Amino acid sequence: MRLLPTVVLVLVALPVWAEEASNCLTPEEKEQGFVCLFDGTSLDQWQGDTKGYVIEDGVLVCKPGGNLYTKKEYSDFIFRFEFKLTPNANNGVGIRTPLGCDPAYCGMEIQILDDSGSQYTQLQPYQYHGSIYGVVPAKRGHLKPVGEWNSEEILCQGRHVRVTLNGVVIVDANLDEVQPMDHRDHPGLKREKGYIGFLGHGTRVEFRRIRIKELK
Repeated sequence: MRLLPTVVLVLVALPVWAEEASNCLTPEEKEQGFVCLFDGTSLDQWQGDTKGYVIEDGVLVCKPGGNLYTKKEYSDFIFRFEFKLTPNANNGVGIRTPLGCDPAYCGMEIQILDDSGSQYTQLQPYQYHGSIYGVVPAKRGHLKPVGEWNSEEILCQGRHVRVTLNGVVIVDANLDEVQPMDHRDHPGLKREKGYIGFLGHGTRVEFRRIRIKELK
């Protein structure tokens, strides 16, 4: 009697970084035209302080780093990402910014901050998380506790900037109707195009699921 060979199936668990890469875009986002800017494995789409940002288990970690920019410039877009703060963490998202200058002024900086941090008990309204730094204050109270993942979306279309944190709109501004609250010159408010960047301030912040859709 002839015996049939036995087939053994071996299930191999994907490493964490592979799961992060595969989860970067939802099926809906793929249909809508979003692209992944960080796949959990490399910084091929980024420039700047690529030594100050490291990849740990598929997560991009500022530890601590300076400024990390996209290699591509963007004009109108929807930028989505998830982030996790540590106590007193401070970072930011530069939008429409050139290189080689302070993005908070030559571009725009959307603040990333541990609002509950012991170092930040006397902030100006325009310094809290989600604010257009120096210009437009964000609604407070929608950050998750330190150590939990938050989701954020930044829409930049023409003169309209909207920041949504964990499903709540915390900034909705017409740049033609705002005046800098810090009484400083912000030429970046007039820019129509530039790089997107994470702006480190010497503290650990983790990022994942970084994706973007260009708006025509």
